[in-house]
Amino acid sequence: MIIYPIGIQTFDNIVKGGYFYVDKTDFVYKLASTGAYYFLSRPRRFGKSLLISTLEAYFMGKKELFKGLKIEALEKDWDVHPVLHLDMNGRSYDHEEGVNRQLNQHLEAWEEIYGDKYKDRDPEERFMQIIHLAYEKTGKPVVILIDEYDKPLVETIDNEELNEKFRKQLRAFYGVMKSQDRYIRFAMLTGVTKFSKVSVFSDLNQPKDISMRKDYQAICGITDEEIDTYCRQSVEEMAKENETDYDDMREQLRKRYDGYHFCKDGVGIYNPFSLLNAFDSKELKNYWFATGTPTFLTTLMRNSHLPIDTLTNGLQTEDELGGKESFTQNPLSIMYQSGYLTLKGYDKRKDKFTLGFPNEEVKRGFVRALVPAYLKKRNNTPVDINALVDDIYDGKAEQFMKRLQTLYANLDYSIAGDLELYFHNTLCLIFWLLGLNTRTERHTSDGRMDATVETDDHVYIFEIKLDGSVDAALKQIEEKNYAAPFAMSGKRIVKIGANFSSEKRTLEDYKIVEEKE
Repeated sequence: MIIYPIGIQTFDNIVKGGYFYVDKTDFVYKLASTGAYYFLSRPRRFGKSLLISTLEAYFMGKKELFKGLKIEALEKDWDVHPVLHLDMNGRSYDHEEGVNRQLNQHLEAWEEIYGDKYKDRDPEERFMQIIHLAYEKTGKPVVILIDEYDKPLVETIDNEELNEKFRKQLRAFYGVMKSQDRYIRFAMLTGVTKFSKVSVFSDLNQPKDISMRKDYQAICGITDEEIDTYCRQSVEEMAKENETDYDDMREQLRKRYDGYHFCKDGVGIYNPFSLLNAFDSKELKNYWFATGTPTFLTTLMRNSHLPIDTLTNGLQTEDELGGKESFTQNPLSIMYQSGYLTLKGYDKRKDKFTLGFPNEEVKRGFVRALVPAYLKKRNNTPVDINALVDDIYDGKAEQFMKRLQTLYANLDYSIAGDLELYFHNTLCLIFWLLGLNTRTERHTSDGRMDATVETDDHVYIFEIKLDGSVDAALKQIEEKNYAAPFAMSGKRIVKIGANFSSEKRTLEDYKIVEEKE
């Protein structure tokens, strides 16, 4: 019987408890033998804490825990070092004492081991002395492991005053490592984001950032190859429970949880939290997304007036993805780092990555999280969502547009800023929420279509105007020849021009033209 480590992130407990484990210890050996200072960014619940715990066990010389694992054949010495493991996960940072209290909790524990004669000083001074005392007491250079270093900053990203206070505290604390370099054997920081511009790293020896390194892309998460190596029995058991075969179950898991890419031409990475929960329950559910609603991301998107199309075709340089711009101005970078978007391709000419949703779990969850932010209702007038879908699939464009008009008439536009962008974003969200095969801002040889929806039998081409003319919208579809990419599809092509009124703040009118078969 396979026991899955749901909620267990400690390497010792996983090994001693006989839990399922995907062997990543070759990465641990590579880190320890080729460098001294590292930084790794990965989404939440992606295995960062387990990696830190594994490094802790390794540097503490717990050789017995690694029996039968890859590192056993690589490591010969198993040197023991004092390890200072700082976990920033264990507290909510909603008040100004949050960071100091979390630091003090760890400092007090270390001072019990190495001495507390500096306990009345500031946290950064105490940290500096602990490093020195640990080296003196053991005669070995210190290993420093900091898990989720940025949690206080991520939690307060929409509270500028508190964020700035935490930033200064952490910069001073982490900066101690630079002055104590001669006493440090190894240091690693993990987090969701790289706050490059806020100078957390400015007072620290510049760590080697392995977040987008090809040779470390699979250090967290699970690859297709690892599924075949470690998870075959799990997939077979899940397939049996769901009355299907191995290949079909693999494909369902791939669509739902695979698709993360962390470097150019990288392999697909499965979300380990969702995958292991699926194996444990033998059900396909949105496990990762259910653990946290990205409220601050939806706020950032609205405040930055980000077109929702960029969620499926946004372009970013590697520097931008690393967080070198303000997240308020460029929310795509933190959406990538947080795991809501991933790398989908690379444009060599522009030296930019194309972004998109990694998988169905993230797309469904994020769209549902965005809907309340954009589609706030004014009253309780019902709109039959299922009927909207039926209209599209049945080719009833007129009925679909009438229902859409009713939906827009009952939205609260007091939350709308840029109306043209707002109407465009809400239309995209509605299509995504309906589960329709939708593409927005689709490029053609002579322009970009606002939106297309495809079914087995129909192609719907939408051109949207604000305070314009539906005839002008249809004329643009004709003149730009937007129907050309679908000419050989054998599907019925429906062209829809729509106009939103800024005065009435609703979908004012529309016009439909269907091409004859």
